[in-house]
Amino acid sequence: MGKIISFMHMSLDGFVAGPNGEMDWIKVNDEIFDYVSKRINESDTALYGRLTYRMMEDYWPTAGNKPGASKHDIEHSKWYMNAHKIVLSKTLKEEGLSKTTIINNNLPERLEELKQKAGKEILLFGSPRATHSLNQLGLIDGYWLFINPIILGNGIPLFKDIRDRTKLNLLNTHRFECGVTALSYEVEGR
Repeated sequence: MGKIISFMHMSLDGFVAGPNGEMDWIKVNDEIFDYVSKRINESDTALYGRLTYRMMEDYWPTAGNKPGASKHDIEHSKWYMNAHKIVLSKTLKEEGLSKTTIINNNLPERLEELKQKAGKEILLFGSPRATHSLNQLGLIDGYWLFINPIILGNGIPLFKDIRDRTKLNLLNTHRFECGVTALSYEVEGR
């Protein structure tokens, strides 16, 4: 059975984007890309909110084919095109979308059904609003957080309107030379 793992960059004070969605503070480099690539290749399913999905669709299908494409762009573009994509949206339609499932109702039941079918992790990339909804429904099984060495002061929080205390087990940590620290947690009991 697959598990839903939330994959996010986060500021030290718990924000995943600035007040207007800014992400210019996120540190990424080849060391982080190589580390992420190993973990992502263990999964074959990506979960997105509508806005993040549209950003991904605008970039990744052709990123690896562009002149001067980086190793990361080539590898992630290939992974993205082969991965099954699940999108939480009330407005998108599945017609014409390749390897994509749109969920627009019965969220808990549909995601549990997809988790039963998935043999690997389902990675929830970015998508703060989708993460908030899934957290409220208790559907996230783990977190893969990249803590950036910055305090934003305000913005879009990772955790919002949490109703119940959630205990986590730390699975591993990894510190990158640029000061980012990756933390991997599983929700206790899942």
